[in-house]
Amino acid sequence: MSRILFVAQDITYEPQGIMSMSALLKQAGHTVALVVADREDPVAAALEFRPDILGYSMMTGMQRGYVALNDRIRAALDPIYAQEGRRAAFTAFGGPHPTFFPDIILEDGVDGVCVGEGEGAILDLADAWRDGAPIAGIANWWFKGPGGEVERNPVRPLIRELSELPLPDRALIYDAVPELAKSRIKHFMTARGCPYDCTYCFNHAFYERYKGERRGYRRTVDDVIAEVDAVRSRWPLEQVVFVDDLFIIHDRWLEEFADAWPARVGLPFFCNVRADLLVRDPRRVALLKRAGCTTASMGIEAANDHIRHTLLKRRMTREEIVEAGRMMREAGIHITATNILGLPTSTVEDDLDTMRLNAEARISYAHAFLFQPYPGTELGRFTKENGLMAGSFEDIGELAWDSSILAFPEDDKRQREHLQRLFALGVEWPWLEPAIRKAIRMPHNGAVDRGLWWLEKLYRGTMIYRRVHPIQLSFADFVSTATHFMKARS
Repeated sequence: MSRILFVAQDITYEPQGIMSMSALLKQAGHTVALVVADREDPVAAALEFRPDILGYSMMTGMQRGYVALNDRIRAALDPIYAQEGRRAAFTAFGGPHPTFFPDIILEDGVDGVCVGEGEGAILDLADAWRDGAPIAGIANWWFKGPGGEVERNPVRPLIRELSELPLPDRALIYDAVPELAKSRIKHFMTARGCPYDCTYCFNHAFYERYKGERRGYRRTVDDVIAEVDAVRSRWPLEQVVFVDDLFIIHDRWLEEFADAWPARVGLPFFCNVRADLLVRDPRRVALLKRAGCTTASMGIEAANDHIRHTLLKRRMTREEIVEAGRMMREAGIHITATNILGLPTSTVEDDLDTMRLNAEARISYAHAFLFQPYPGTELGRFTKENGLMAGSFEDIGELAWDSSILAFPEDDKRQREHLQRLFALGVEWPWLEPAIRKAIRMPHNGAVDRGLWWLEKLYRGTMIYRRVHPIQLSFADFVSTATHFMKARS
């Protein structure tokens, strides 16, 4: 058997990819462990576990930290393995950033980069390592040879029968992060993929690597229910969060789900929707209500029609956004929204207009993010090619709400960064806009930045547990949950 150690910097909610890969590896007889670096010493954990393969999954912005973390672990392991005459541990990087920026393989200490889906790729690698077989030619992998030459293998077909995968290995995560095990809110995935081409999202770039593949495969309703039943038989569970990009895309599936879920599960759930799909077929709202949806989220992103339609390729009208919000609220379902501030070619007034549109749509809680030009996305390329980015893709931070890296005038940049902290308050209480206009002109300094951080974090936490995930918590659970939330960098 091979020994695989997944290494994470931190974990704030269940990482679906790692759980799925771990389950498949264990099913094949391999040994899998996880170390979370903000909870225990990853070097000590690696020395104790003695892995054959070190696995890292990362978003853009995290890569520098993971390269440094891998360097520390390899510096400790390599001399010991060499002394024992053992092959050095294989370092595997995967996830969104390596998929769209596979040249990270040129970094010292990175042996392989997984491009695309990871299950079959990591299993084939682990099997080859166990058998002492050559690893050359394994689909989805870029490998670096001893002389630094890079082997670039094609991707394999997407996994189409998702229900044939073993149930995700939640124990791997919950044993490492007890707060997630104790939480009564847990995250699940019923589908992969999205048919839309929003320019800021990785989906369209992902399918550029999978020419001819259908966009989106889904688990059966029975398989989803089996996973939920398995989880609640072992851990607390009072609300389900479906993290699919778009939950309402398949009508027949949604109809089957609306019949089966309340009869066999009966738990409230959260999911992602799209305004124009709700307005064009109001039956979807009725199905969500019947199934037990208590909160849904939709992307508004930008109020300006040109920006939304042309720059973002989100071809829905302002009226559809407002109507979708009204329909959901009148059905008794809370509706949250995602919004992107600081988009290329936009102005501060555009961002304030987006705040007003959220209020008009009766959004229960409005998430606001600062645009990050992620590599591989159409909007990332547009930003770079038009000289709208200050610096390079390597300057993108881990968080999409701390700072903008676009080449805005300094005053505009500061206003957008402050508005991100105050955006949800302006949606909840539109009469605050004059005060918000004054507040976003404040300078950046320790007192202002920390004060706005606390204000946004506390308000968001309150709304999450009042509207987004409204479950009853004991005092002890509330303290544990609040502590975990406040420690999270998000």
